[in-house]
Amino acid sequence: MTNTQKTTESIQDDQAAEAFPAPNDTIRTLLGRRSIRAFADEPLDQGIIAALEASAQHAATSRYFNEWSAIRITDPSIAQAIADEAHQNYITQAPLLYIFLADQRRNADLIAAEETKHSESDDGFILNTSYAFLQAQNDAVLALHAMETAAYSMNLGCVILGSIMNDPDALIDLLHLPKLVYPVLGLAIGKPAQDPAPKPRMPRPAQIFENTYQRANEEEINKALQDFDRTVFRYYRDIRHMDAPRKTYSQIMADKAFGTADGHRPMADSISRQGFDWTK
Repeated sequence: MTNTQKTTESIQDDQAAEAFPAPNDTIRTLLGRRSIRAFADEPLDQGIIAALEASAQHAATSRYFNEWSAIRITDPSIAQAIADEAHQNYITQAPLLYIFLADQRRNADLIAAEETKHSESDDGFILNTSYAFLQAQNDAVLALHAMETAAYSMNLGCVILGSIMNDPDALIDLLHLPKLVYPVLGLAIGKPAQDPAPKPRMPRPAQIFENTYQRANEEEINKALQDFDRTVFRYYRDIRHMDAPRKTYSQIMADKAFGTADGHRPMADSISRQGFDWTK
């Protein structure tokens, strides 16, 4: 066993004060997930792709509106443009790349096809409301998570790509997204070409509460977060590559909570540009 493996297990043991064996393969898959950012140069067969896409389609959907879509990117030039905007060139190495979308366009088009007396310009139209946007966004995230879990269950690796939203307007134009469609997240999938250590997770008392919200300055939460700070510091000191920050979680958040939003442009204007009305 290598020193890194020993350190990884030690950190995981520190976290797992209430450690328990995973009772089934599904939970083992969920507990073992890691972001994979290096992929083998091997295509995935159509059966695997079909299983992944079917898994996404079987995720929960609010009100049975099916208010999400996904675009599978197969054009290398589009994948490169997305990678350039995200500043993550490994995106182009992934055999599968999806962009998940909050999508109310399809339902609006279906309504129009019914030739009712109503139209999108009516005051009573609700598919462009803030609630409809958030529910569509939720649907997209649930579908992505189902696909990601399915991929891990087949020993594939994934990375969720929030970085595709560095410039949402550019992505909207690149993918020719119509009104009432908005990008949410990307997902890159392939056979792993790396074996990173899992990142530590917060102690459960710091993140899962009972009945009411609990603040970080409350005694039990504060102790759990202090323990987590020590765990994160050890993780970056002992496991991550040499140029990784040697900081606690609190220090990392203090650095990131102010200033620019990690290169992301403001989204409110682009969401409005896509036809969603935040006043409704």
